[in-house]
Amino acid sequence: MRTAVRSLTAVALLLGYGAAAACSGGSAVPTAPSPGLDSARPAASPTATGSTTPGVGLTVVPRSDGSFDMTEDLRLSAATDVLQLQLPASGAQLPGLMSPTNPQVTNLNVIADDQSVPLTETTLDGPDYIPLIAAATRIRLTYRLSGSAVLATPSRSPRAGAVVRPLTASADGSLPTDVTVTSGLLNAVCPLLPEPRCAVGDPPHLAIEPGIPAGKALVVLQLDLPR
Repeated sequence: MRTAVRSLTAVALLLGYGAAAACSGGSAVPTAPSPGLDSARPAASPTATGSTTPGVGLTVVPRSDGSFDMTEDLRLSAATDVLQLQLPASGAQLPGLMSPTNPQVTNLNVIADDQSVPLTETTLDGPDYIPLIAAATRIRLTYRLSGSAVLATPSRSPRAGAVVRPLTASADGSLPTDVTVTSGLLNAVCPLLPEPRCAVGDPPHLAIEPGIPAGKALVVLQLDLPR
């Protein structure tokens, strides 16, 4: 996936990152943290528990091996009886990473309007559809995302680059989406936005710009993994 529009600011920011990856034989090394677009903390998620506002909330919990425990809350304005799922893109052509990744989902669990959805498969390695028991507007997915991160070299470094996006982004591409990384965030780039740099705030409270349309909520993370 290639970004149709890139600002000069984003290009300047990411050239150094790409050069570092090239010098390490393709292993991406995230850039150092830098101040975000706005020093203020982002507003509360529109998809917080109990909210009636349509939107997507994606919580990303990094693990020491480069995988992520994910919780995805989808609130639709109109009920659906089928869920279309799509994995994050490979990082091979994404500014901020430029290294191939092979994302896979395991341990998938789906709850729709407080009812558990029976699944024939809990592993996902490509696009898929999940039929729901009944049409629903509130859907929660929990899963493990692996293969979407590139670990820094040497391997003992906690630094990594990774690509995340909501699995349900295609349900309604206009839904405001909040992506929350629970620890270690150093930088964030959203290649599908006109202004790709989407980190807000300042370390150690760096966050990702809230309210990104779901169809554009593809985020390249730079982070320190927990040890």
